[in-house]
Amino acid sequence: MNAIMMNTSGPGRLRTAFPILSILLAALVASGCASVTPIGELLDDPGHYDGETVRVEGDVQGSAGALGIGGYVIDDGTGSLTVISEGGTPPRDGARVKVKGVFEALFTFGSESLAVLREESRSRP
Repeated sequence: MNAIMMNTSGPGRLRTAFPILSILLAALVASGCASVTPIGELLDDPGHYDGETVRVEGDVQGSAGALGIGGYVIDDGTGSLTVISEGGTPPRDGARVKVKGVFEALFTFGSESLAVLREESRSRP
């Protein structure tokens, strides 16, 4: 009985698998690393982002809260934004945080925009 043997290893197999593995790895990394939007960009065009889920990262400049509800201001160097937290105690002043939430443009008067971010989740970068 003659058996046909196939070579399933070697350089040819590796050349075929490498592009597929590269694409899968890139997709995995991209899905776990959602981009951070600069606060200045949000405030420069608040109507564009109104009602959208965004991610920001920066330093807490002031916070207050009680009974699981609070707020804090986050500054990323391009601007500052008030974050409303309804699910926990706000972070302490000076803490570096990454926040995901819904951006709400309240009003624009001249060159000043007032907006808030309704926190959905928060983590340390």
